[in-house]
Amino acid sequence: MERIVYDRMAELDEQHWWYRARREILSDLIARRIAPPVGARILEIGCGTGHNLAMLGGFGRVDAIEVDGAARDIASRRLGRVVMNAPLPALTGVEDGAYDLIAILDVLEHVEEDRAALEGMARKLKPGGRILITVPAHPWMWSAHDVVNHHKRRYTRATLRSVIGEAGLKIEMLSWFNSLLFPLAAGARVAGRITGKEDSDDSLPPRPVNSLFEKIFGLERYAIGRLPFPPGVSLAAIVSLP
Repeated sequence: MERIVYDRMAELDEQHWWYRARREILSDLIARRIAPPVGARILEIGCGTGHNLAMLGGFGRVDAIEVDGAARDIASRRLGRVVMNAPLPALTGVEDGAYDLIAILDVLEHVEEDRAALEGMARKLKPGGRILITVPAHPWMWSAHDVVNHHKRRYTRATLRSVIGEAGLKIEMLSWFNSLLFPLAAGARVAGRITGKEDSDDSLPPRPVNSLFEKIFGLERYAIGRLPFPPGVSLAAIVSLP
């Protein structure tokens, strides 16, 4: 990702509706659908500035990986110990068969070899362990946001399902994600393409709007993993060893 993306992440990850609501939704999903054991070992790959570490820490002892040096320093301070620099797919230095839960949250789309990345993660799972994945959806929604974030792709349900299967992993859940705000996001992407005024979509909106979007997105915590969702901006999956 470009430097400005990490800088904005560090500035906004405790305030922006997307970060705040996503943490609540994923926390509920982990508790209900994964239920890590007491004392679970958890690994977050591509933790950025560490904005998910406290949430994940509620389920066990968290290790983390981040390849950007400045973001890794911020995340290390938040974690209270050193965040690793172990790029995918090799994950060099990360213990095999060690983790009950691996979280890779809006990271897989940055990786050139996504199948090899999933295979590498599979080697780090304990028997019975799971990987929680979120990725951006809909290739037709490609925009300046994807460019500045150095995305390699956006996924469809079919392409995500395919790469998970090719990596030898089993899908336990595959769901649309960020569906309630999808019509607004889709409209904004189409309008930006028509007018030629696309932007990176990551500025903090005015406080009332930020609060409203957080509440709307946050409603998904009650249904994801329980009910089928209509198309959303993203996809979420829980996968395991066969």
